[in-house]
Amino acid sequence: MCPWVSPSFPGLLLLTSFLLHVKEGHARPMGPVCDKRLIQKYIGEAKDMEKRASECQTLPALSCPVVLPLVDFNMRQWKNKSDEIKWHEILCNLVLLVGAVTEAQGQVSQECGANQLRQLYRHANSFLLLLQTFGWEEGPREPGCSPSSIEQTQVTEIFLTYRQLVQGKLRFFFHNLAKDSCD
Repeated sequence: MCPWVSPSFPGLLLLTSFLLHVKEGHARPMGPVCDKRLIQKYIGEAKDMEKRASECQTLPALSCPVVLPLVDFNMRQWKNKSDEIKWHEILCNLVLLVGAVTEAQGQVSQECGANQLRQLYRHANSFLLLLQTFGWEEGPREPGCSPSSIEQTQVTEIFLTYRQLVQGKLRFFFHNLAKDSCD
């Protein structure tokens, strides 16, 4: 199982709002799954954060590279995975991404970049907290958290990775859950 990341106050507020949408008898928050507008909102926010980070003047390269998950995927292979395997994969990607953001925060002192990284941390950590509430039973799945990864020194690559994760795996994961869970 992936390590627990301590919740932030904004993360707890977001998690609380998600949990208010939990359907009786379901262990999964239905708000982001059943309301397609929410995932579109998160994709829009990810694009905005990426754009604002790229507009920061003189955003330096990181002196120590951060490790980012490779979040691209093959749609045919993705469709053939169980929801639990998809969930675990996304959870592991988020753990690695949140760790990379935390490492980058310690290296970026420029105000614009630091502000964008704080916002990205809150968003990524909120998704991490949300996915941890899904609580699938232990069953057959890929062991541990060792997603494919790459080292990066460009802060903008962290934002790109987050946007790709939200726009790709998370969106398709929620879409698939909606087919089974929403009226």
